[in-house]
Order: sequence, then C-alpha cells, then structure tokens
Amino acid sequence: MIISISGAHGSGKSTLAKKLAEKLGWPRYYMGGMRREAAQKRGLTLAEYNKLGESDPQTDLEVDEYQKFLGETSDNFVIEGRTSWHFIPHSLKIYLDVQEEEAVKRIFHDLKSRPEEAQLGATIEDVRRILAERKLSDDLRYRQYFNIEVYNPKNYDFYLDTTDLTIDESFQAVCEFIAQH
Repeated sequence: MIISISGAHGSGKSTLAKKLAEKLGWPRYYMGGMRREAAQKRGLTLAEYNKLGESDPQTDLEVDEYQKFLGETSDNFVIEGRTSWHFIPHSLKIYLDVQEEEAVKRIFHDLKSRPEEAQLGATIEDVRRILAERKLSDDLRYRQYFNIEVYNPKNYDFYLDTTDLTIDESFQAVCEFIAQH
C-alpha cells in the first residue's frame, strides 16, 4: 500500500506523515523537502523557486518524475506532496485541511522553532502573506502544467479538517481510515 498525504499549508501533513511512517515501519518521502533542497542549490528561497516554476516547468518535473518512479517501483511507503495523489494514482489519497487563521498560527509557531527560517515569518502578517502567495503559485503551476487542482478535496479518498483537532486526534482518524483499506 502507498499512502499519499496532501492538503493545506499548516494542516499537520508533515507531522502526521512522520508518525504514520514510524507506526507502519515504512519509509517516508517528503516532496516539499526535495523542492527546498533544489531551491537551496540554486541559491533561491522556496518562494523564489516557486515563482520561477510559474514559467519554468523543470522546477516541478524533477520531483514529479521521482514520484512516478516511486509509485511504479516501490510499495509500502508514505509520501507527502501536493501532487503525489496525481502521480501515484493507485495510492490511498489523504487530504488534510485547516482553516486559514489556525494555519497561520501553527506555521508562525513552527517557524519560531527553526531559526534558519524564522526570518520568513517574522510576524503573523508575514506568514499570512507568504501562505497566500504559496497557494496562488501552487494553484497556477499545477493547473498550468498538469490541469489539476491540488487543493480540491474531491481528488482524495479521505478528507480531514484538522482545525480543531490535536495531532493525536488527527492521527487516530487517519489510522482508522487506513485500517478500513
């Protein structure tokens, strides 16, 4: 079984994917991390790399080809990425959502624990602006290159709004869904 996790920024995707992979004893693949590394190699921030991707599809293709490869050659893993559900269509597709205000608070708090990225979200308003820009860039790139809507819950097998849930409650709900499959 391949489990793909996608969703809104700040919904708990990374935390949940890590916990799930650990529980199952499976590898976890994090596409956002790959994109961050690619941006860093070019001397760009993730925002700059995403902006470049609006006119250069190569910024997405490396990650997308890797996802396809994993889906064709491997099994029993958790993959976290906005387009994973699309490039691994036989995966069990999970979408985590969160209301914007809660997402902003979560990300602001998370950035404070990562000094190397803290300057990106110096204020709550910075985080709100960055999230809006990222979502617009994601929407533009994925519609333009693949004609898909990554933030549409109808593309997934399971939808969970994590706004009022703890990570343990979210994890429990996802595990219950997976146990049915």
